[in-house]
Amino acid sequence: MATGVIVADTVKRLHIPFFLVDASEFNMHTSTNVFDVAAYILSKTGVITHMKLQKLIYYSQAWALVWDDAPLFPERIEAWINGPVSPDLFQELKGQFSIGPSSVDSKGDAKKLSDEQRQTIDGVVEHYGTHNSQYLSDLSHLEDPWRNARNGIPDSIRGSQEIIHASMSEYYSSL
Repeated sequence: MATGVIVADTVKRLHIPFFLVDASEFNMHTSTNVFDVAAYILSKTGVITHMKLQKLIYYSQAWALVWDDAPLFPERIEAWINGPVSPDLFQELKGQFSIGPSSVDSKGDAKKLSDEQRQTIDGVVEHYGTHNSQYLSDLSHLEDPWRNARNGIPDSIRGSQEIIHASMSEYYSSL
């Protein structure tokens, strides 16, 4: 049995929230990535702006940490000027304003997601998906995970601080 599977089984059996596990251990056993989540979101929403996709990715990760006690993907999310961003997804979609399902086909596969993961993302898309990208950006600026990651950096200054899983879980589980 692979080490990552042992870690995942042990963590699940002991009811240890995944956000408390070393990220390198998580990377060993995850089978989904940010592109898989993006592919699924886009299959639900159709064409949306790059910024809106980034915010839906962020909120999907945050609520998965709360509802499922596990992250959806291992890639980091950073506190950028316009809110939370996955740098890996950003690099892949850089320069594109409107993003459709075919934009992530080469790297993402929505079929890799479990039913539980899909239900989490569906809830996020249902709740947040009706809002435009600017609303979601403004909302994220009011919330502790983005604010704490920026730690006093003015809203107008670039930053690349990570929004950590513990911060997301703690904040959103308190709502």
